[in-house]
Amino acid sequence: MSGPSQPKVIGEDWSDDRVKGFLDLKPYDNRDPDYHVLRESYEYMLAGDYARLVKFFVDAGRNINALGPDGQTMLDRVSEHAKGQEYAVLLKEAGAKSASEL
Repeated sequence: MSGPSQPKVIGEDWSDDRVKGFLDLKPYDNRDPDYHVLRESYEYMLAGDYARLVKFFVDAGRNINALGPDGQTMLDRVSEHAKGQEYAVLLKEAGAKSASEL
């Protein structure tokens, strides 16, 4: 199964199993595993696939407001990116907040 080590590819269909495979990612350092999954999937997935990942993530009882090493949530991080606005909307719809709201 291809997974997180593969770059974003436009026009490629991702199966649910491939998307769910990101839920098993483990950080290489002491960062929060939930933040790590959200960050890695953001870097590799197009918004439609990320939307599916976020649903699987929340359904699994994971923390959508996990903090990264810099004290930011994933919502904070994607909101800083010009092309991250669609991802920010997906996160907000799943209950994500900025660190200042927690």
